[in-house]
Amino acid sequence: MRKVILTVSVICSIAATSATAQIDSVFYNGNNGFAENDANSQIDEQTLVSESIDSLFALYYIKNTINSKEMAEEVAHSGGPVFYSDSIYSEGLSKIPTTFPLVYNQDVKKWIEMYIRRGKYLIPSLLGLSQYYFPMIEPVLDQYNIPLELKYLTIVESALNPRAVSRTGATGLWQFMYGTGKMYDLEVTTLVDERRDPAKETVAAAQFLRDLYNIYGDWALVIAAYNCGPGNVNRAIKRSGGRTNFWEIYQYLPKETRGYVPAFISVNYIMTYYKEHGYTPVKVEMPSFHDTVMVTSKLHFGQVEGVLGVPIEQLRELNPQYKKDIIPGNIKAAPLRLPEDYATKFVEQEKAIYAYKDSVFFAPSVNYEQISRSAYVPSSRSSYNYEPEPCDPSVPAGSSKLIYTVKSGDTFGFIANWYDVKLAKLKCWNNISSNKLSIGQKLTVYVPTKKLNTYKNVDNMTFAQKQAMSSNNIVSQSASNGKPLDKNYEYYTIRKGDNLSTIASRYPGISDKDIMQINGFTANDVRRLQIGQIIKIRKK
Repeated sequence: MRKVILTVSVICSIAATSATAQIDSVFYNGNNGFAENDANSQIDEQTLVSESIDSLFALYYIKNTINSKEMAEEVAHSGGPVFYSDSIYSEGLSKIPTTFPLVYNQDVKKWIEMYIRRGKYLIPSLLGLSQYYFPMIEPVLDQYNIPLELKYLTIVESALNPRAVSRTGATGLWQFMYGTGKMYDLEVTTLVDERRDPAKETVAAAQFLRDLYNIYGDWALVIAAYNCGPGNVNRAIKRSGGRTNFWEIYQYLPKETRGYVPAFISVNYIMTYYKEHGYTPVKVEMPSFHDTVMVTSKLHFGQVEGVLGVPIEQLRELNPQYKKDIIPGNIKAAPLRLPEDYATKFVEQEKAIYAYKDSVFFAPSVNYEQISRSAYVPSSRSSYNYEPEPCDPSVPAGSSKLIYTVKSGDTFGFIANWYDVKLAKLKCWNNISSNKLSIGQKLTVYVPTKKLNTYKNVDNMTFAQKQAMSSNNIVSQSASNGKPLDKNYEYYTIRKGDNLSTIASRYPGISDKDIMQINGFTANDVRRLQIGQIIKIRKK
């Protein structure tokens, strides 16, 4: 998945080497795999800031926290950007406590004012995200004796987007290249990419920064080397006649790196003095990272969503390291982060979760790339942005109202499954946006009047009875032509608004053409499909 990031680091990112033991010789010899500066790869800084705004607002927790309309109105009435004189910028930087001087010059000024001018949407979001990520990052940097202000590299690198991927393949909050990730023990496979795990990549980044400092003993040079590789920094030092001050070797560095350090300095300024420029943090409601369970079997996010009711998009944002929504817990125990209070529910329903539609999610013909993108729509920038299903409280014609009382162990996913309704509909009917339920809570459900007798007893059933009823519901019905259903197939009952494409989207690895072939449908048959008609989906 292609993601845009904030700065020129998309061109030159972190050095790739083959083994930790080789780090000194590789760094000193400049053999880091970085390409020379390519004039055709230059990217306009203002364009990058605009793309970063798009990248941030594509994140699930940003889209579901920030009211973009209200924010746009607030920006429209906030007046123009606030700029100050050189002396104010310089004095402000001098008062920031750092282990190395934050030099002020015209390059730094350019970046400060570019952020101020272009950051009305970006900066409030970054401030909000920083309140979530920095408390995790700072203790790790402190543990490795890294200056805490280097946490701002994550803003320069990725705009605090753990799923960011640069045009050169650098990935995660800290934008590690593949080789560097492997060198610092980050797992990168077809299914898992720990560069996208904020906690693990932060440890690797701290180790990498420590190793760079052991080479240069100067944090400005460390930051430069982090961007374009020690080989380029070493060459710049040699060409300057052996000087080891960043600003003295500035002209010998790649053009991207000449902008990278000033960008880092400007972010220090903006994140310190944002109030003086009229910015306030946006509160980003993100689930806690601390509800974690260990998965010991192969698991798909769709199984967790189906049983616990946690939206698959939220699972993706909490667990960005799983590239295709699959946790290979059958190979080794793997962590799954869940929203608050869901760890206990997962443990209680673990067997049911592993068993939920496992033949569907792990069928040999499943296209996992298609599954992982199924809830996304292409944007004009070729990324994949989650579009939440809009709330539609309408009640289908011929429906009757029932009341269900929430009981211990219930989840939205279970309840929707028991009544054969969409999870989004169930929440919308009850004006609920979260996943939390309380024992004794009353939920409104609408079911077909013709099946009222079947569903009205659900509220009085035991949990086991409801699960058994749900699993046998489809195969216990009669086909629309009056013939018994073939138990070797899985079946689907057509609902209002369905078509073969929407039905196929519910079954990983199945297309509308597959459904036509399985059922022997012609184009005319497809046009004559009726609500309540039962169709074959796949062999079990």
